[in-house]
Amino acid sequence: MEELLNLFGQIVKDARHRADMTQDALAEQAGVTTRYIMAIENENKHPSMPVLFKIIRILKISTDTIFYPEIQHTDREKEQLMHMIQLCSEKEIKIAAATVKALLDAR
Repeated sequence: MEELLNLFGQIVKDARHRADMTQDALAEQAGVTTRYIMAIENENKHPSMPVLFKIIRILKISTDTIFYPEIQHTDREKEQLMHMIQLCSEKEIKIAAATVKALLDAR
């Protein structure tokens, strides 16, 4: 269990880099200090649940990535797309579905 907890910092760092976000920007959005983000990424600091929730949402990290890091996520773009769809309203989902259908029909 400790090994899985220790992977969290690297997961956050990788997601922050993919988001092209600085530690300062992440800290500001999460309502914590930059030092706190540095401790999470580099010193195996485990955040409180409210901070964990904020970080996951800000960086759009799949909860599977956090809680099941041993599962290989080979297609991050699809994972990100699924996350974005979950944040959409019903109207936006219908638009996205129509767009994807049009893309597939154009093949």
